[in-house]
Amino acid sequence: MKKINKIIFVGLLALLMGCNDAIDIRQVGRLDAANAFRSVADLQSGLLAVYDQWDISPEIALSSNFTDEIAVGFDSGGQGFALYDFVMNAGTAAAADVWVRNFRVNNRASVLIEAAATLTPSAAEQADYDNILAQVHFIRAYANMQLMIYFSPDPTDDATLAAPAISTVQGLGAQPLRNTTGELWDLINADITLASNLIQDQSNATFISRDAINAMRARIALTRGDYPTAESLASSLLGTYGLADRTQYANMWFDADNTEVIFKLERTLNDTYDGQGSTDNDTGGLGGGWAGARFAFVNATLAGSPYFEMDRSIFDNLTPGSPGDDIRYTVMVSPTSVISPDYVNDPDPVNNDILVIQKYPGSQGRPLMNDLKVFRSSEMLLIAAEARAYQSNFTGAATLIKQLRDARFGTAQPLPSYSSVAEAVGAVLDERKVELAYEGHRFKDLKRSGTAGNRGVARDPIACAIQSGACTLAANDFRFTLPIPIVEINANPGIGAQQNPGY
Repeated sequence: MKKINKIIFVGLLALLMGCNDAIDIRQVGRLDAANAFRSVADLQSGLLAVYDQWDISPEIALSSNFTDEIAVGFDSGGQGFALYDFVMNAGTAAAADVWVRNFRVNNRASVLIEAAATLTPSAAEQADYDNILAQVHFIRAYANMQLMIYFSPDPTDDATLAAPAISTVQGLGAQPLRNTTGELWDLINADITLASNLIQDQSNATFISRDAINAMRARIALTRGDYPTAESLASSLLGTYGLADRTQYANMWFDADNTEVIFKLERTLNDTYDGQGSTDNDTGGLGGGWAGARFAFVNATLAGSPYFEMDRSIFDNLTPGSPGDDIRYTVMVSPTSVISPDYVNDPDPVNNDILVIQKYPGSQGRPLMNDLKVFRSSEMLLIAAEARAYQSNFTGAATLIKQLRDARFGTAQPLPSYSSVAEAVGAVLDERKVELAYEGHRFKDLKRSGTAGNRGVARDPIACAIQSGACTLAANDFRFTLPIPIVEINANPGIGAQQNPGY
């Protein structure tokens, strides 16, 4: 995606979308879809602009800030205190961000889909045309799945309310109500099926491919509780990609290796996301920008003004030291960190124990700016392990966890032993907490399987008590489903009567 026309075309697409992303209001001189997209080449440029709307850094911020991935940093200026204290209501910026951002992606993908329907590609253009449609349908499905996971109280119950299932460009006066979870899944699955039928590439780290579609299908199956399908899809992808060795794993976080990357969102110099992004007190870093800016202002070092630090609940599950160290320690814990030798009894842990997060050290000479890994083969391993756990295949789940640990330590690790679904699911969640830390998964993991695995938010009690004492939160708490945001209710009063339970 490192193409200059992606950046240039954003302006054209923004002009097309108008104030409310609507194209059905005809005004004199207005550039509508039929005139903006007059060739397959135009569609390709439009696709790049839709990719440009796709961002997961706000989810990284929400997940880490709300759960047990971070502690408030010594250089904090109050960023994210509300989320850290589990304050969640219709006015919370995180809820508005997830809602507005994903509906914007949905809308702009729909604009391109409707524009494509007005074109008749030549025989020579058909493959490119199909590939564009496949990718834009997938991106819309991804955005709708995010809305599903965050706003449906139970994505396994088709009767619960989710988000509006919108597959067309909406007019300025549209006030859609929430569809059921089953109806939104129908739209997601229809887009995924179409994408799978039309996609051209089997694999591609930076554009949607058949492998990325199957990774999405594996996530969907796990979310829906279809464990045989989740295990089959995830195991197949793991067999294709394998796991990175220790050197490859470290290089992946400098954007220098794609061994286990199924798909990532590229971030490059002077693109839309090349900047700090919002780090104000209310949002705690929700607003786009460099991924590493979710945790620090300047760079991923002690001198880089870290306003969030690694929570001890992650740090204590990493093994430092060489040989036999966990490469995830090397990747995630900055060597500039200050580590208290007796943390539990330290009289001043704020200043004597500073665990600087460096999972996003930067690339291309830009500190904190890194590609965003959307699907990795290690996630597929963990999906397969969780699916096995739910199916009471405890040895199979343990074998996969050992496989992951063997790769990360570079030496054979002990085979775990599980004797119940709760124990096995809990163990997989623990491994996901370390392996997928700061990638936007923890919030969704706890919502999906926290109750089954006897896991919830469990922050280090020492650091947490210094901040507020909001140290634990059960996975069945209503706040793991986001509220319909007040910005939507104000514009669409009818949806206010469909607010999620607890708000």
